[in-house]
Amino acid sequence: MPVTPTYPGVYIEEIPSGVRTISGVSTSVTAFVGYTGRGLDHRATRIFSFADFERTFGGLVSDSELSYAVQQFFANGGSDAYIVRVPKSNAVAATVGLADKDGKRALIVTAISRGAWANSIIVDVTYDDIAPDDPDAFNLVVSDLSTGTVETFVNVTLNAAKNNYVVAVVNDEDNGSALIAVSEPAVRGGRPAENGTVGAGISPAALQALARDTSYGIRVTSDVPEGAITELDVTLLEPGDPIPASMLGLCRVLETKTNLALQQALPGAAIRCVPAGADRLRVTAAFSSAQVPGALQATITFGAGAVLDAEKKGNADAFLHLSTAAANVAHYWLGRGPTEADEDAAVGFDGTVLPRTADLIGTESGFTGLYALDKVDLFNILVLPDATRAVPGDPRKLDGENVEPNAIFSAAMAYCKKRRAFLIVDPPPDVLDVATAVDWISEGLPVHDVNGAAYFPRLKLRYPLNDFQMRTFAPCGVVAGLYSRIDVARGVWKAPAGTEATLTGVQGLVYALTDEENGALNPLGLNCCRTFPVFGTVAWGARTLAGADQAASEWKYIPVRRLALFMEESLYRGLKWVAFEPNGASLWAQIRLNAGAFMNNLFRQGAFQGTTPRDAYFVKCDQETTTQNDINLGIVNVVVGFAPLKPAEFVIIKIQQMAGQIQT
Repeated sequence: MPVTPTYPGVYIEEIPSGVRTISGVSTSVTAFVGYTGRGLDHRATRIFSFADFERTFGGLVSDSELSYAVQQFFANGGSDAYIVRVPKSNAVAATVGLADKDGKRALIVTAISRGAWANSIIVDVTYDDIAPDDPDAFNLVVSDLSTGTVETFVNVTLNAAKNNYVVAVVNDEDNGSALIAVSEPAVRGGRPAENGTVGAGISPAALQALARDTSYGIRVTSDVPEGAITELDVTLLEPGDPIPASMLGLCRVLETKTNLALQQALPGAAIRCVPAGADRLRVTAAFSSAQVPGALQATITFGAGAVLDAEKKGNADAFLHLSTAAANVAHYWLGRGPTEADEDAAVGFDGTVLPRTADLIGTESGFTGLYALDKVDLFNILVLPDATRAVPGDPRKLDGENVEPNAIFSAAMAYCKKRRAFLIVDPPPDVLDVATAVDWISEGLPVHDVNGAAYFPRLKLRYPLNDFQMRTFAPCGVVAGLYSRIDVARGVWKAPAGTEATLTGVQGLVYALTDEENGALNPLGLNCCRTFPVFGTVAWGARTLAGADQAASEWKYIPVRRLALFMEESLYRGLKWVAFEPNGASLWAQIRLNAGAFMNNLFRQGAFQGTTPRDAYFVKCDQETTTQNDINLGIVNVVVGFAPLKPAEFVIIKIQQMAGQIQT
């Protein structure tokens, strides 16, 4: 605000400088779309290492081309990626229904993504610390036994009018569960019943009064195909045993004696007993991830008398204070499958049909497939390893029944144009030599756009899941990692090709090109991978899909196009403050100042031709670019020009023999 002087003296007034620094965006954030073993379906997840990928998406899977592309990306210098998991077409999500105390349907719990990975998820319901006057509230604990992940949702409710409504809390995209989603059945009963046995403890004096003959029965029911019902007698205190002096001591005795009996009945099944307050205990099932198959399907019940015979003498009810003759201590388990009591249950299934063309492309309205990236702020490179997936067991034949590469690449290119991103196109597995490569790039590939590049041939790398034997892979993962490495080391204006562009981990090529064969493909805009002595396997081409000589495109070279995309995105984000500012000379000067500073910084880094800024770039924003009619329409026009560095694709050395010199 201007200062209004009212008294004699010195006044301080701060004057805005008009400087609004434009920062360059990232250039090599890579998006991968395709099948992974686990992870969130159709949701872009950011990772920064292959270890992140292993934790979130399950690591390498034999039929997941994407998993290998991600590994190769990070091995070649990649550092930032988004993964969009597209499940198999006939995959099934693991599901379990939670019942209320009367056996009516209360809540449906479904794994957040399809596949067998969720068959090791268990769900526990407790009422600990829940207000007695809130009949709809409960606690939900979700555990993934395969990874050790545990999620706890405290004091959630089935009352949809409250802000702790369980469906809203658990299904929240940002702060909800990364393992499950929940929904209410069409006809709902009360809140889910607690699993586990909750009872009051018994004092040492009361135990003494039981004359050391406290006994109880256990029934173990296993739903595995060969499962059987096993009934056991357990004695809590044998003659001479010390009497527990606390609730914790009582829990330890109960846990120890019960588990000793269960070791014989069903190896891998056990209980866990913990104090649930000053005078209560809680007994739940406890299973390890290394248990015998089917142990999770075990249901353990306590009875009021020996072997669940209420007519026999027994005092389990005396110390557990059970409300019924039997109480279940099993977890709700997502992978148990349908039962008479749980019609909603389903076993997670990976499926047998890898993602089809429509699955990979997805839909804009549903944010699936490619369009899951709509929720990503910025990505620069797009790769689709599944677009040229080979038939399982035959690396030379395209999986044409499920994928149509041209349809996928066409949709992907249109999306890249919209997002100012760059597409890496792989050759189909049946493109094996120069003749088929010429046919493919000339006639077989309909995508010839400046925002993409194609590479030939496919690469041979070691296959970790098959004793490190050689296997053929699409080049997209390796090339995307190379782009990232060159961007960091030299800048996006440096061509990702040459002897510096080594392809780490590549052991061979499907086809070894000669110079002459390379010379037949390069003019068509197909970038080749070559193997040279000393340098190894390198990328030996830097042309876009519009880089054929006959196209005569100004965007012939990859570094020129990617530099332009970088500048466009940076200026787009850095000049948003201009909107709604007064459209006049003052604004134009600020735009020239800030955009010019950004361009000058690139010039100093060596991004442009020319020895002076005047030779390298210009920024125009004045009354010539923005007329009075533009001002009336609310438009300000900014024109930015640059002199790009183009790669020295052909190095011609001229040698001349010197004639003898005659001295005079």
